[in-house]
Amino acid sequence: MLFDYNKLKGKIKEKYKSQSNFALTIGWSNRTLSLKLNGKRAWTQVDICKAMKLLDLEEKDIQTYFFTPKVQYFE
Repeated sequence: MLFDYNKLKGKIKEKYKSQSNFALTIGWSNRTLSLKLNGKRAWTQVDICKAMKLLDLEEKDIQTYFFTPKVQYFE
């Protein structure tokens, strides 16, 4: 299943101004963050906990930011 991280990307930009700044703060390379945000590498529980803390998100926000299914359109 693919997940939609657009809301997460928006929160990162709002709080850190760029994905690069967030990657640096969380201790990842830009590539690692990009892979996670594009669904090419999975978010671990530890990753999610770190990101939630850095982004000042609450536990109730986990579903919205990390587990919203990506809608696929077929023609």
